[in-house]
Amino acid sequence: MAAIRLLLVDDHEVVRTGLRMLLESQANMLIIGEASTGGQAITLAEELSPQVIVMDITLPDISGIEVTRLLKKKFPEIAVVALTIHEGEQYFFEMLKAGASGYVPKRAAPEELISAIEAASQGEVYLYPSLAKALVTDFLERKGEGFEHATMEELTEREKEVVGLLAEGLTNDQIADRLVISKHTVARHRENLMRKLNLHNRSELVKFAIRRGLIEA
Repeated sequence: MAAIRLLLVDDHEVVRTGLRMLLESQANMLIIGEASTGGQAITLAEELSPQVIVMDITLPDISGIEVTRLLKKKFPEIAVVALTIHEGEQYFFEMLKAGASGYVPKRAAPEELISAIEAASQGEVYLYPSLAKALVTDFLERKGEGFEHATMEELTEREKEVVGLLAEGLTNDQIADRLVISKHTVARHRENLMRKLNLHNRSELVKFAIRRGLIEA
């Protein structure tokens, strides 16, 4: 399997050096470029076509939030994982709104970042546990999310199992192992249930699963 092509974006060289040492030790990851500013990140993204960008929020020219918004508009296929000192909900929600596929605090264990990158490369969303709770809280305080009409009766028993496991953060491979089915079957179930429930991403799926009691808030 080809290595995940990574672009590192952080204005501190010592941070990028640490990230390079960590990520280059992973057999399935390849760092193809580094940027210290938002402008450099956009230029290198266009030149190098990374699969995943590890993005700091505080940059000297424009914020990582705005860089993410611009990148996702121009290159929607590129996944962005935020790696930041900021753990406030404002930054968290703004990055998700901008299109980030993951959000990891710099204080997190290295394994958390590795998991986030791997999930993002597979089209998944990875949220640090304490921040995922913030997303849940935000959802529970809101009314009328646009998919209130969706009903569990539309799903098969297997699809109900899959939607719960997806909402808990399991990847397609992990769900396949848990249910003893092929990952291709998981992908098919996932496609069917997202279509039936009119959901478009993992955040909406998590909200749906919480509302329906498939996972706990």
